[in-house]
Amino acid sequence: MALPSLAVSPASGQLTGDGLDGCYRDGLRVLSRCELLAAGAAPLVVQARMLGADRARFIGTIRRAGDHGPDPEIRMERLRSADGTERITFHSSSARPVRLPVEIRLGTDLAELGAVAVGLPGTELRPAVHGSGLRWSGHGAHAVVSATPTPQDSLASSGLLRWELDLPPGGRRTIELRTALEHDAEVPSAGAAGGRRGTEVRRISGPRSRPAPPRARGDRPPRPWALAKVECDDHRADALLAGCLDDLYGLLMRVPGSPADLHVAGGFPWRCGLAPAEALWTARMLLPLGTRLAAGTLRTLARTQQAAPGADFGRIPGPLRDAGPHAPPSCTGIEATLLFPTVLAEARRWGLPDQETERLLPAAERCLSWLRTATGPLGTERGGYVPDPAPDGPYRCETQAHAHRAALLGADLLDAFGSPDAAALREWAADLRSRFRADFWIEDRAGGRPAAQLAADGRPLPHLGSAAAHLLDTGLLGGATLAPGLLDAAQTGQLARLLGGPALDSGWGLRSLGAKESGYNPFGHRSGAVRVHETAVAAAGLTAAGHEKEAGALTRGILDAADSFGHRLPEMYAGEQRTADAAPVPHPAACRPSAVAAAGAVQLLTALAGVRPDVPATTVALRPPAGAPLGAIQLTGLSVAEQPFAVRISRLGMGMVEAAADGLQLGS
Repeated sequence: MALPSLAVSPASGQLTGDGLDGCYRDGLRVLSRCELLAAGAAPLVVQARMLGADRARFIGTIRRAGDHGPDPEIRMERLRSADGTERITFHSSSARPVRLPVEIRLGTDLAELGAVAVGLPGTELRPAVHGSGLRWSGHGAHAVVSATPTPQDSLASSGLLRWELDLPPGGRRTIELRTALEHDAEVPSAGAAGGRRGTEVRRISGPRSRPAPPRARGDRPPRPWALAKVECDDHRADALLAGCLDDLYGLLMRVPGSPADLHVAGGFPWRCGLAPAEALWTARMLLPLGTRLAAGTLRTLARTQQAAPGADFGRIPGPLRDAGPHAPPSCTGIEATLLFPTVLAEARRWGLPDQETERLLPAAERCLSWLRTATGPLGTERGGYVPDPAPDGPYRCETQAHAHRAALLGADLLDAFGSPDAAALREWAADLRSRFRADFWIEDRAGGRPAAQLAADGRPLPHLGSAAAHLLDTGLLGGATLAPGLLDAAQTGQLARLLGGPALDSGWGLRSLGAKESGYNPFGHRSGAVRVHETAVAAAGLTAAGHEKEAGALTRGILDAADSFGHRLPEMYAGEQRTADAAPVPHPAACRPSAVAAAGAVQLLTALAGVRPDVPATTVALRPPAGAPLGAIQLTGLSVAEQPFAVRISRLGMGMVEAAADGLQLGS
């Protein structure tokens, strides 16, 4: 992936048009078929591997009539890039010259990615010979494949390009394919009368008609985070961090017309565009690597904020998402609205300049204004709780956690810039804490549990899942201190025991619904599957609350799962109980790569350093877990105050800062 471009293929490297196979650009499948034959047969692929989030390499051998013995004399290397460039190189080990016939069959349907992803591809289009390749037209778009060297034969009726390659002894020959996309866009015509529309051809941004060199990156933004590295007793952590950052770069997108504003897409294949809540979660979890992604994401979402007066004033729009068998769909826009001031406040602690913070402060104030409006007056029926998604509820426990954190961190932010509204927000948060501990806590003989939600009539619903981990995610205030949580110390300890118990901890991470709850389904994406993002939130919250044993178990479980997935974690996987001879099973509808899964793994690893910055106060504190769940660890390439920051944690959990910005003092 190198959004807005991506390529999907099986391990054979052959694009057959089945399933999601193809090269995509700007949401369209530019090439669905790219089948290679050499000496009349498909190469035998002996290795397929990713070289990065945007490149894959396939190594194969070719058998020819008359070959003697089992040793192949011709081998093939197929290097495919997400930008639509493919280089196919044939190497000869023969002692004699070899003439190798090569055929490549091409095709496309120019179908939309969303339609292909749900199994509704288009009809394959008929190509025409075009220059040194082929061209397809349909649905207002044109796909062009050009080849170097020019094929000796082109059969448009079957989409076939043919070469006769002469390989000298020990020599090699390369065929390069380049895929481009053009669009027909319907726009108002100056001469059209009565509202009729004319048609003009426009070019989609990025290289289209001219040859692009291998790995062309002209339209790719720079990485908005530091190139962090980890050295750890558990060497799998090194590969996981590198792989996650590579995947996140593949998901990185620019805002059209505002190239400095960057955000990450939600994931492939379902969310290749802006997903507000997931973009904010990703930016927040990557704050230890710098604040540029957070700033770009916040600027992007501030432009989408509701500006018209009314009940939705200040709210960030977002789609509904399924919430499992016990609740109606939740609203990602509400989650994003509550995350916005949290991300801005914490980004300032990590070093976002005051000038940028002030620029974004009005949007954060509008989010906080919506929060106060949505909850209603204190003391009224259900007043003080945030409904999600309807004005009359339900009232979800994780939504109240997001709202409480937004109020406290928002008040801290407003105080810093002299706003008089901070006191009212703290009063609202204190009232919420008091009421939540009574209304949302269900006592039982096992020690109690938090309710998943309150119904509109005030009934607490007791089913327990990983969403309760958000109650431990309190956020960072000034002085490198954590904000108070919605639960008291005894309730926090009980929740930690529940999160560490076998009903929720599958051994690979937290189930989204406990195994003993009604409606549990290990493949249910909100009713039992493991969601990496929420497990990362739980591990970080448990560490901050001093429950390091449970946090360490979750961290090791995610690391073990990542190892089995080749360090590219899916968004979710089955919550079946871990056994000695089993491996985690991916959910069939999971995004992979997924922004929140990759960022969650980054958070798991950076949380092991326990860095708590307060750049406005020029201090930084280290609170690493005493248990050192992965052994000794060194993190370099972090960023505090927009300067390099490095830290080393011993096997005993002792931390030492090895590099920091000038003037930054180590706090207690």
